[in-house]
Amino acid sequence: MMDHADSAASAAYADVLIVGGGQAGTQVAVGLRSAGFEGSIRILEAGGHFPYERPPLTKAYLRGEREAEDLLFRAEAFWQESAISIELGQSVVEIDRAAHQVHCGTDRTFGYGRLVWTAGGSARRLPLGTGIDGVLSVRTLDDADLLRAHSADIHDVVVIGGGFIGLEAAAVLREKGARVTILEALDRLLARVTSPPVSEYFASLHRFHGSDVRTGVVVEEITSDGDGAVTGVRLADGEVVPADLVLVGIGLVPNIEPLRASGIICSNGVDTDADGRTSDPDVFAAGDCANRVNAYSNGRQVRLESVPNAVEVGKGVAEAITGGGERTEAAPWFWSHQFDTKLQTVGLFNDYDDFVVRGDVESGSFTVAYLREGVVIALDCINSTRDFAQGKSLVPARRTVAVDLLADTSIGLKDLAGAART
Repeated sequence: MMDHADSAASAAYADVLIVGGGQAGTQVAVGLRSAGFEGSIRILEAGGHFPYERPPLTKAYLRGEREAEDLLFRAEAFWQESAISIELGQSVVEIDRAAHQVHCGTDRTFGYGRLVWTAGGSARRLPLGTGIDGVLSVRTLDDADLLRAHSADIHDVVVIGGGFIGLEAAAVLREKGARVTILEALDRLLARVTSPPVSEYFASLHRFHGSDVRTGVVVEEITSDGDGAVTGVRLADGEVVPADLVLVGIGLVPNIEPLRASGIICSNGVDTDADGRTSDPDVFAAGDCANRVNAYSNGRQVRLESVPNAVEVGKGVAEAITGGGERTEAAPWFWSHQFDTKLQTVGLFNDYDDFVVRGDVESGSFTVAYLREGVVIALDCINSTRDFAQGKSLVPARRTVAVDLLADTSIGLKDLAGAART
């Protein structure tokens, strides 16, 4: 334990101290004020920007259609008017739960009545390419600025990782005219988050637009020239794929080490109950770093990385702190834009035992419905906004639906919400 006696004596105190100024942290702060909470609220943000949207970073922001000021959740004046203090450049390195204090890398100490951890996560790094110019990841606005600067004059891009972040950026870079190669270690794109028909559709989509999509490949080395600039990616078979930019999109590592070191129970993130409360009743968590049993997760603890989840759990934390009443948990949902395709997902497909394709995959507008013991538990809607909108009622209904009815596009999903299996 570090000696923080001097800084502790002058620790700034907040009734609610929020660590992380992303979507979840913003939702907690705004939710508290909306509920009439009159205590002091302080947000500690490790970065140098007031709270902003992250999903556009690999879409509209990378295209240049939106600028940094357009991404702000609220104008700076809002925070002042709401009496919510935001401290930028404050990264928490230690938590003293007995003293109800956190210590930051700037040697500043902050006290709290309740601590809300919404620190999100960091882009997972490859043990390759360290120090090579042109090897990037996208998690923050600063990351996106680097990518925008590099993408202005590039010819060959290699995207390592076939998840949503990498695929969204790959689509924009291809639209900008770059030659794009997508490398995925697993046997299909998006393997951890969707079914084979959806994976195959997105692989075909990127290939149709001219990208080279490769699955089941192993990256052995990222090569560079004498000036330290990236030149390519060497594969296990010896081939070197040319690159003047390498984008690594292989997932997120939750930022939870100070919590773990303080003795709070953590597994795949920080473990919480349904209200976001951790093993310490005065410490809550929400957003990408929170691992909780979701009402739609079949009893499993899950860590969801999505804006709707951050909003949903952030609201729950604010209500738990203010003593709000019971609430009904909304079905998780998610979206992704790639080229002219919009994917919208509702529910969680964990432990599905069957799926039904609704519509014609070749048409580019279809839905995949996931079932567990005949009950519809999730939907992936590709260019099918109507199914998504109606599916938001079908999934929470937890109905057993006959497969032939589910596959029949002449029957609306809203009608199936009350249909029994025959």
